[in-house]
Amino acid sequence: MTVKGSVGAGTGQFAAGSGGALRLRAAAGYRWLLLVFLAAGVVQMFLAGFGVFHLHAYGLDAAAGDSALDPHRTLGFVMGGIAIVILVLALVARLGARAIVWAVVLVVQTDLLQSLLAGLGDDSAVWGGLHALDGFLAIAVAAYLYGSARAGSRGDRVRAKS
Repeated sequence: MTVKGSVGAGTGQFAAGSGGALRLRAAAGYRWLLLVFLAAGVVQMFLAGFGVFHLHAYGLDAAAGDSALDPHRTLGFVMGGIAIVILVLALVARLGARAIVWAVVLVVQTDLLQSLLAGLGDDSAVWGGLHALDGFLAIAVAAYLYGSARAGSRGDRVRAKS
C-alpha cells in the first residue's frame, strides 16, 4: 500500500506506516535546512567583508586582526555541519540520486574545499579568491537543491489533489 505525500524531488510515493511519516518529516527538514543554509550564506558574505575591512583597521599582520575573521570562520564550520545534516536528510527522505549527489557536492565544498582553500589562501591570494568563489558556488548548489525540492513538493501536492 502506498500513500501520497510531499517528498521534495521524487515521485511522492511512500510506504504506509511510520517509514512514510519519517520520510515526510525528513523531506520537510531538508527543505528548511536548505533555507537556513542559504540565510547563513548571506550572513557569511557579510562576515567575510566585515572581517576583511576590520583587518585593515588593525593592519594586515596584526595578531588582533586575525580574530576579525573568527565569526566568518565559525559560521563556516557551522555551515559544514548543516551540509552534513542536509545530506543525511536527503538520504532518509530518499529524494533521488540527483539530490543526493548534489548534497554530497555541498558537503565536499563546505567541509573540505573551504578549509583547504582558506588555508592555502594564507600563502597566495589566488587560493583566497578560489575560497570565495567556492563559497558562492556552495550557495548556488544549495539554492538549486532548495528550488528542486520546492518544485517537487508543489508537483506532489498537485498530483495528490487530482
